[in-house]
Amino acid sequence: MNHRIWMARAALACAFACSPGIYAGASGAELKALAIMLPEEPTDYGWNQQGFAAAKQVAAKYGLKFLPATGLGYGDVRAQLRELCDDGASLIIAHAAGYNTAAPEIGAERHVPVAIVDRPKNSRPGSIADYTLSGHQGAYLAGVLAVKTSQTRIIGVVVSGEPPSWNSQSAAFAQGVHATDPSVRIVYAVIGPAAYADAAGGRRVAESVIGAGADVIFGQGDGSSFGMLQAVETHKSTTGGKVWFIDVIGDKSPVDKGNLLSSVVWNLVPVYSAMIEDLKANRFGTHAYPIQLVDDSVHLLHTTHITDKTWAELEAVRAQIIAGQVKIEPIFDAVRVRALMTSVAAPPK
Repeated sequence: MNHRIWMARAALACAFACSPGIYAGASGAELKALAIMLPEEPTDYGWNQQGFAAAKQVAAKYGLKFLPATGLGYGDVRAQLRELCDDGASLIIAHAAGYNTAAPEIGAERHVPVAIVDRPKNSRPGSIADYTLSGHQGAYLAGVLAVKTSQTRIIGVVVSGEPPSWNSQSAAFAQGVHATDPSVRIVYAVIGPAAYADAAGGRRVAESVIGAGADVIFGQGDGSSFGMLQAVETHKSTTGGKVWFIDVIGDKSPVDKGNLLSSVVWNLVPVYSAMIEDLKANRFGTHAYPIQLVDDSVHLLHTTHITDKTWAELEAVRAQIIAGQVKIEPIFDAVRVRALMTSVAAPPK
């Protein structure tokens, strides 16, 4: 063979095998282990617990070793990423926006594909997949439910930060409120720039929103949501009635004392299953992974606090969303979200 031709082919082969943008690891038949990285322990009935439970279930479904790394915080996780690679991870799910830089970097270094959140432009065929989760369709329904429940005609939205996932749900919730009754006032408050585990802050801010007249609070907070729940459990509305809480991601019914109206539940099993199927078919990183009403990967929690009449009305709106008769634009920008609110607390500095 001509030496120059051989060298050219060798260089092309190396480009495909060594490029950070192309996964050169195991084929689908050689997938061995599924890893997930969590900033907190999986006991929050929310972001961490839902991610952990889904990854564990999917690992069992595909006969993969389950490699969880929990309670990692929000700092530098490069050492933990390398450890998971050394343990044989075939896919690392980096389940926190704070891991979006380190995970692709170490994934490229060790030729292990990674899944990240809140960074859609960083998707790369074969090596990086985005799953910026947006439960906006379910949040729209939650806004409808809030209006049908509120007696004060003031509804609160309390968030532990303004990441894209929270923003899209806050915006859709506001759209659901406005579409149901434009006269209802929304009070929007942010605990802090990244106050996800701040339960004390969640309680303090929720109490201030209740003091402003809200008798239904849509709370997005991970660990901080436990503080929000405490606030609604220990305070009456300004008219002396009950204050209700609408949660997100998980189901806090086991710890509810009678104030959990509903939750925008995320079922991540279809998402993680799709990632494994795409790895097997060499499609990983070619598209994002949504959650949606049509397959119940996002759905509204049906509690006993919701009347049959109200639930039937919610089901009718759900059907309209699935059919495309109700359009909900996912809004990820915090400035645009605040513009949808009636009253906005000062954003965190």
